[in-house]
Amino acid sequence: MQKTRKSIAKKFKITGTGKVVLRKPGYRHFLRHKSPARLRKATKDICLDNATQAATVKEAMPFA
Repeated sequence: MQKTRKSIAKKFKITGTGKVVLRKPGYRHFLRHKSPARLRKATKDICLDNATQAATVKEAMPFA
């Protein structure tokens, strides 16, 4: 039986086309001393381009 790795499932999302997407870190707290440009960049999602990393994430999330 395959199990989903919950720690990975909370950080990554698999889109309908099969891409692996994650939220950039650094946007939860201590926002006052960060520059506006840095905060704008932190709101964007990242698409994993590395095929081996994406395959590892997909393997850890068999039901996604």
